[in-house]
Amino acid sequence: MRSERMQHSAVETISKAQVSIKGTSDGLVIHLGAGEWNALLVALAEKLDRTPSFFRGGRVALNVGPRQLTASELETIGTLLSKFQVSLWAVLSDSVETQQAAAEMGLETSLALSRMEHLLGEKLDGRERVIADGEPAILVRRIVRSGQSVCHTGHVIIIGDVNPGAEIVAGGDIVVWGRLRGNVHAGSNGNERAVVCALVLAPMLLRIAGYVARSPGREDSEAYEQSVVPEIAFVYNGQIVAEPWRAMDGLYTDWRADLLRRAANTLSTWF
Repeated sequence: MRSERMQHSAVETISKAQVSIKGTSDGLVIHLGAGEWNALLVALAEKLDRTPSFFRGGRVALNVGPRQLTASELETIGTLLSKFQVSLWAVLSDSVETQQAAAEMGLETSLALSRMEHLLGEKLDGRERVIADGEPAILVRRIVRSGQSVCHTGHVIIIGDVNPGAEIVAGGDIVVWGRLRGNVHAGSNGNERAVVCALVLAPMLLRIAGYVARSPGREDSEAYEQSVVPEIAFVYNGQIVAEPWRAMDGLYTDWRADLLRRAANTLSTWF
């Protein structure tokens, strides 16, 4: 009797797990809603097992909403998908911790860039397509608010603030003539020489190529607001570092001067 109750409880738990697989313009997206993590995995496996030939050889994005997942948990679901010959290429989440774990695994955290690639050569929703430092770029003259994304395979220049909850993705450099407090990903195509510059550099999550850094929260302090200076973030010795963004005055080594010169050349296009 006890065994039957336990089996019934397990079945009920799995039945409450909210798992759906939807086709979108960006491909298949698996949505994991409410439910225990293990029950969600079982429910997902059951869905995939119903029509394995349909999913075989495909790739999917995973949408977990606000759920906070570790890299180990993401690896578990990646292993599950691989058993059905399905590859995981992106993880969508409102959780910064989940985004960071996905980024550290080399997974995308936004579908926006793939959508933007289809728009190249077409009108960019009122944004100006320009050339910066000899390479393609877009210039956005507005505040980028929470929930909004700006993505481009070249450089991205924002004249205005980037609010928390907003996202900027660029294949090249990102320059913000304002306060940067959202999520940014420069060098999204793997370019480790990409840089991120801002008058106030305080992003929630900062990525350059496959490297990830989080804001230390210093922007909330009064002392920081009073002493803030423009900064430039770049990859050095296998990690993202940030330094004051100042005119070349002989204090920098050649490679640092080159990074700053590229950022300065980008801005000189506009001013």
